[in-house]
Formats: sequence, C-alpha cells, structure tokens
Amino acid sequence: MAVFEKITIAKAINESLRDAMEADPKVLVMGEDVGKLGGVFRVTDGLQKDFGEDRVIDTPLAESGIVGTAIGMALRGYRPVLEIQFDGFVFPAYDQIVTQLAKMHARALGKIKLPIVIRIPYGGAIGAVEHHSESPETLFAHVAGLKVITPSNSSDAYWMLKQAIAGNDPVIYFEPKRRYHDKSALDTEAIPHPLHKARVTREGSDLTLAAYGPMVKVCQDVAQVAEEEGRSIEIVDLRSLSPIDFDTLQSSVEKTRRLVVVHEAPVFLGSGAEIAARITERCFYHLEAPVLRVGGYHAPYPPSRLEDEYLPNLDRVLDAVDRSLAY
Repeated sequence: MAVFEKITIAKAINESLRDAMEADPKVLVMGEDVGKLGGVFRVTDGLQKDFGEDRVIDTPLAESGIVGTAIGMALRGYRPVLEIQFDGFVFPAYDQIVTQLAKMHARALGKIKLPIVIRIPYGGAIGAVEHHSESPETLFAHVAGLKVITPSNSSDAYWMLKQAIAGNDPVIYFEPKRRYHDKSALDTEAIPHPLHKARVTREGSDLTLAAYGPMVKVCQDVAQVAEEEGRSIEIVDLRSLSPIDFDTLQSSVEKTRRLVVVHEAPVFLGSGAEIAARITERCFYHLEAPVLRVGGYHAPYPPSRLEDEYLPNLDRVLDAVDRSLAY
C-alpha cells in the first residue's frame, strides 16, 4: 500500500494488478504480449518477472481462445484478468463474451459465477492505424450480464480495476489509451468510491456536462473556458456505463436544468442516447433545454490524419454548451 502524489493511469493499473495478484493467488493475467514484453503500452510491465509465467500468461494471437480459456479457468475457481491488445481486436471474441460469458450466470440460475475482467484499451487520438482507435463500449453495455466501467484518472484506474477483480461478475474494463500517461494522485489506502456510482468532479450551476473516460479531461477544459466567460459548468464523470448511475445525474440536472453528454463513440445509438432519454423522462419539468449530445460521427473511424476532425474537442463541446444555454 502506498500514496502517490503523481502517478500515470498506466502505472496505476499496473499497481492494481500487482496488489490483486499478491492478495489472491487465483488472480491471473492473460493476453497477447502481456508477459515478456509487458504489454504494448507496458501496462503489465514487470508482472511476469515477479509472478512467473504460470500467472502472467502470454497467449496466442486468438482473442476468442483467450476468452474461452478464461471462462474454463473461472469455472475452476480462478479469477482471470484478460487484456485485449486494442479495442478493434475484441470482435473475434465478441461471440464468446456475449453468448457465453454474459449468459452463464443466468443460464445456471445463479449457481455459476464467472469472475473475469476483460481490459480493453479504447479510443483514439494516438495516431494509430485502422482497428486501433475504436470506441465499442455501447456494444457491451447493451448486453445484459456484463458490467462496463471506464476510469478517467489514476485513482479510479487503480480502484475500479481492483474492485472489478474482487467481484463475481464479468466486467469489461475500458482503459482510455490516450490518457495512459496523464498523471494524478493515488492513495491505495483510501476508501474507494462505489464502483458503479458516478462522481461530480466539478460543481456548477448553469449546465451539466456528463462524460466518461477520455472525454472527462476535455470537459474539464471546457468548464475552465466557460468559467472565464462567466458560465458555471458542473461535470459528472459517469465512470460506469452498465449500470449507469442515473440518480447522480438526475440530482445534477435538477440543479443546473441543462445537460450535454460527451463521448468519443458515435452519437447514433451511443450511450448518450440512453442518458438523454432517461434524463428527459426523469427531469422533464426541470429541463430548460433539450439534452444535447456530442460525439463521433456515424462513420468508420477515419485515418489518423483526420481523427482530429472526427473526435469531439473543446470547440465542439463549447458549441453544444452555447446552444443549450441559448434556449
């Protein structure tokens, strides 16, 4: 246990894996290049050296096999933590995740639990080639039986992963790869925030910005600019996409009366659509403007030279803030 004044998100995840493995010999790490290489982002660096090849396992390049093997191991009492090397590589394993991992608990009438965590680096803004910058979180949030979470800072990166590993549900843990090297404080002796509860990271009175993962930092920058213009923005870091903490959102919107939802994933049928519908139902008589959404376009993720045009940025979010406040 330790207190870090500044630690990167990548290092915080590494610390979380290390602490979980030290606490429980049934916790295993599996994935492509997670061992000797330490992962393509070096998130698992040093774990195989310290825990051995039986607990930090370099797998073949076969995502469906990785998940299928982990399901078998979980049935025998292990707690596998899997790494999918990049977001766009998860789809060969989608069948195993959706038809087996997510369904087993219900299929067995609660008698079987599969405590598996699947780590997926996701999102863009790293200048990568095709299939390396996707935001598929809604595909998993739509599937009953899966928990879907994503941190935006080092403390959440550590604690949310540790809580996920300790639980008995299958969890998809999305890591915002563009934020891997962002630094913030971490106290590994603190009392963690509840895993599926949103957090108000900035108080405000004029409008609520709801975001998660990589877009929380963008919203923080937006709020700072808005403050200089005399506008008070509240920020809600959702943290969990399945389930979503609508109570915290509702409390915020009842105060500010306006909501803009921001995510990298396409706006069409994205998580913002569900949030907009639910908040409109819950807060109809409080809202002074329609819930607005800012996100990616309904198009394949573009080549890296064009990704700055695709991804939500400060100007696009500020534009939505202006439109909402104009009602």
